[in-house]
Amino acid sequence: MSGRRRMRILFLIPSLEVGGAETQLVHAANGLAARGHEVSVAVHYPGGALERRLENVRVIQLHKAGRWDLPFFSFRLVRAVRSFGPDAVCSFLGTPNILAAALRPLLRPARIVWSVRSSDMDLSRYGWASRLGAWLEIRLSPLADRIMVNSQAGKGHALSRGMDGSNMLVVPNGFDVDRFAPDPEAGRALRRELRVPGNAFLVGLVARLDPMKDHGTFFKAAELAAQQDETLRFACVGDGPLREELAECGPALALGERLIWAGPRADMPAVYNALDLCCLSSMTEGFPNVLGEAMACGTPCVTTDVGDAAHLVGDCGLVVPPRSPEALARGMLDMTARIRAGQAGDPRARIVERFSLSRMFESIESLLSKVLR
Repeated sequence: MSGRRRMRILFLIPSLEVGGAETQLVHAANGLAARGHEVSVAVHYPGGALERRLENVRVIQLHKAGRWDLPFFSFRLVRAVRSFGPDAVCSFLGTPNILAAALRPLLRPARIVWSVRSSDMDLSRYGWASRLGAWLEIRLSPLADRIMVNSQAGKGHALSRGMDGSNMLVVPNGFDVDRFAPDPEAGRALRRELRVPGNAFLVGLVARLDPMKDHGTFFKAAELAAQQDETLRFACVGDGPLREELAECGPALALGERLIWAGPRADMPAVYNALDLCCLSSMTEGFPNVLGEAMACGTPCVTTDVGDAAHLVGDCGLVVPPRSPEALARGMLDMTARIRAGQAGDPRARIVERFSLSRMFESIESLLSKVLR
C-alpha cells in the first residue's frame, strides 16, 4: 500500500450466482483486497456459487425476500452500509444501481459508483419490471458520483438512452489467465466424457439460455455448416430460463447426435480446452467474458459483431453480423479452415497482453482514488 490510500469498498450485487458480471465482481473484490484495501460484498440473495471464490472479502447477506421487499430490504441495506462505513459503494447491475442512487442521502459520506454491464438490450423481450428498471436507471444516473462501463459499446448505448455521461469511464473486463490457460489433457478428458469422436472438430456455444444469446441463430448456422463439413460437432453449454423451450426444439434440429447438450458446467477451463472453436451468436453484449476466457485457454473464436467483441478478438477470430445464420455458418467454416492451417493467431497472447486482471485492478483502483479525492 506504499504511496496509496487504503480504501474501504463495499460492492453491491443481487447475487453471486454464476454469471459474467458476478465473475468480474469477484475478480475485482479479490484483487482490491489483495492490494491492501478492505472489501466487503453485499448480496440481495445469499448462497450463490461464486461466494466460495471470494478471498479475504466479507460477504454481507441482505436476505431480500422478493421483488417487492423494498422498505425492509432498504433498511437492512442502509444499516449494513453504516455498519461497514465504506468510502465507496460500488453497485453492479440495474437494481443495485437504482437502490444506491435512491438511498444516496442515507449512505453518505460513501461515494456512489455504478457499474453498467450491458449494451443495446432489447427490452421488448423482457417484462415490464425490466423496462421500468431501465427507465429509473436513466433518471437516477446523475446521482452517481461515477459510472463505470465495461465496454465502449456499452458507453455509447448508455449515452444514447440518456444516461448521464459527465462522470462515465470505461474499464474493460479482465481475465484470470492463471485459471483460464491451455490444458490439453483436461480438454481431452471432457471430450471423452461427452463422447466426442476422435476425429471431430468441436464448435461450442457457451452461453446462458437467454433470448439475447440467440441460440436459434447458432443452431441454424450449425445445420448449414454441418452440410459442408462432416467432421463438425457442436456443443451447447449453459443453463437459463429458455432451458425447456430449447429442449423442446432440439428434436426438430437436423443435427441429431452431432449436437451435444452439455448443460451447465463448473469446469469451464476444461470446457474451453475441449473446444476447437468457441462461438458467440448473441444479439447484444457489452464485453463478452466467454470470448476472453476461451482465448486465454488458446481457443480461437467466431463472434457476432456485438458490444466490444470485435475489439476483444482482434485478428485471433472472425466477426460476423448478428442474427444471420448464413454469415455465422460461413464464419464457422472459414475459422475452421484457418485453425487447421495454423493461421488462427495467438489468442492467449492477446488476452495476456491487453486484458489481464492486474490491468483491470489498477484501473478500478485509480477510478476510486479519484472519486474519493
